[in-house]
Amino acid sequence: MAQQAQPLKEGVRKEEIKFHSRPWAAAAILFGGMIALFFGMVLSISFGAADIQFSVIWDAIFHFNPDVTQHQIIQEVRLPRLLGGAMVGASLAVAGAIMQGMTLNPLADSSILGLNSGAGFALALCFAFFPGLPFMYLILYSFLGAGLGAVLIFGIGSLAKGGLTPVRLVLAGAALSAMLSALSEGIALYFKVGQDMAFWYAGGVAGTKWYQLEIMFPWIVIALVGAIAISRSLTMLSLGDEIAKGLGMKTAWVKVVGTLLVLILAGSAVSVVGSVGFVGLIIPHVTRFLVGVDYRWVIPCSAVLGSLLVVFADLAARMVNPPFETPMGALIALIGVPFFLYLARKQGRGL
Repeated sequence: MAQQAQPLKEGVRKEEIKFHSRPWAAAAILFGGMIALFFGMVLSISFGAADIQFSVIWDAIFHFNPDVTQHQIIQEVRLPRLLGGAMVGASLAVAGAIMQGMTLNPLADSSILGLNSGAGFALALCFAFFPGLPFMYLILYSFLGAGLGAVLIFGIGSLAKGGLTPVRLVLAGAALSAMLSALSEGIALYFKVGQDMAFWYAGGVAGTKWYQLEIMFPWIVIALVGAIAISRSLTMLSLGDEIAKGLGMKTAWVKVVGTLLVLILAGSAVSVVGSVGFVGLIIPHVTRFLVGVDYRWVIPCSAVLGSLLVVFADLAARMVNPPFETPMGALIALIGVPFFLYLARKQGRGL
């Protein structure tokens, strides 16, 4: 789905580059996506173990009464849950878009390349050796774990003869993810913290609390703003390192900043939602197909579409088998796995 870049003519300046984009489609996605997101949020608050009417939702938000049970359900359970889902969806989608733009790897995603499992491994260590650690520190350790996963993946992948290819990088990510997940499970069993790790294995936003959102919100906003700030550089980088360097861009600095943004976004998301994959794989491809390759549109549209995917997936998880909940990660994987296999087949000749 990614658009192929045309070679630049000699002497073309940076200011003269015109990237293939569809601003009208991007504007429609942003406008229509926000309306759909609002509609999804209303549905997410309304439906669950206890169905709630819209008039009650309005009163709970603008005229909160702590003595009304439904108001408490909305304020303490469903509002933080849907806001957390929207933030996590935006984070994972933008992280995937940045990774695909930097690495020129259409299979790049925080879950596939080991960032999620690295963050989960760090959380397992925290639960085992530092019980009761405040959520702020859990986020920081998630960042470090995601960074460890990224370093190991690229280190292992670079040892292959012929260098890194998209499929080799994914294979290294799959192997390391399996190892880190196994270590996390071993730690959980040995130190009897399996119940604490259960949220990460299931994947979902059911237990999201306001204090978690207060901590992760500034990180995610800063990272999203940073992604938009480097969006034009990401577009040039997605054309290839040689072209970007020929235009005078300092590719190393863009990659460092982009990597830090990915670690912040993925680490924050995993610390709240757990093991949910494929959001960062699916959404950037769909976005580029709709709006073109200009990352000034890809980044914000990916954020909106990622939020939509997670919010509606969480809603579906509650409605598949009520009053029980189906793991949200499993529902997204039903879409993500076939999509991944389709992309892997296209890239198979790179092995």
